[in-house]
Amino acid sequence: MAKSPLLEQVRAALRVRHYSIRTEQAYVGWIRQFILFHGKRHPAELGPPEITAFLNHLACERHVSAATQNQALNALVFLYRVVLDRDSPELAGLVRAKRTRRLPVVLTRDEVVRLLSQLRGAHWLMAALLYGSGLRLMECLRLRVKDLDFRRRAIYVRSGKGNKDRVVTLSEELIPYLQRHLEKVKSIHQRDLAEGFGAVYLPYALARKYPNAAREWAWQYVFPARRRSIDPRSAVERRHHYDESALQKAVKAAARRAGIEKPVSCHCLRHSFATHLLERGADIRTVQEQLGHKDIKTTQIYTHVLQRGGNAVRSPLADVFAAVVERGEAQDAWTSSPRPP
Repeated sequence: MAKSPLLEQVRAALRVRHYSIRTEQAYVGWIRQFILFHGKRHPAELGPPEITAFLNHLACERHVSAATQNQALNALVFLYRVVLDRDSPELAGLVRAKRTRRLPVVLTRDEVVRLLSQLRGAHWLMAALLYGSGLRLMECLRLRVKDLDFRRRAIYVRSGKGNKDRVVTLSEELIPYLQRHLEKVKSIHQRDLAEGFGAVYLPYALARKYPNAAREWAWQYVFPARRRSIDPRSAVERRHHYDESALQKAVKAAARRAGIEKPVSCHCLRHSFATHLLERGADIRTVQEQLGHKDIKTTQIYTHVLQRGGNAVRSPLADVFAAVVERGEAQDAWTSSPRPP
């Protein structure tokens, strides 16, 4: 589809309200799909029945998750309420995608050791921060030099999920590694400055309010990209933060090399951080603050992980298994099959 004036209006409205570029891309994508679904008709000609039909198509035909359907709904509500200046549509007959509640993937301490031992350099340091401080992937990658407080052993997370700031712990063991890493990053920054670059992206209007701040060392990313690139919004060439997909691929590859038979991702290091804190006796409110959860119910999912298996229910097989083995009645599942009744 060629560039649409409506979609440009949507982008402008999102940027005025300081939505992230990821939200912008997602909302514009859903609005584009909505227009195509209805034969490229202008949304001003469409109403609640057409919105309901599109969302039902996502749930019933494409079988998207509840979170995906909600994101599409939020995009369309933004379109009608903000861009087209209409009241939020009342959607009668909407089929909501079923929300599933899944337990998080949590690594054991031994698995964390095996995983980290398979990583090197900046990948190791980023993964260690994800586990050691419970950071989300993008919170880690967007860290600025000024956000590290070595004296207080703290990391200041700026504009995290829900656009909230918080303070998390910084493992003392990582400080010397971070300091050596920052020496290398500083040399990269100085080289960029010498070549006429070195200005980093600043949020909101800070670049206009503080014209020199973008080149200051304190505002540089802790984990910069390996090469400069063109900013998709401003078309300015500069060094962005490290690419999230590269770290995700590195962690998955490390898990395979470590022989970990779990769906390991960067986010499961955050899950493991929370679970291991609770295992060590940390108060759930403390864990909630560290993770930046708005609702403690979100944090309580980790208590469900702790209560699984041997920590809660003792299998009745344990009472009889020793006697079964002594009588020679234990069967090798690989060499014999149970007899039919």
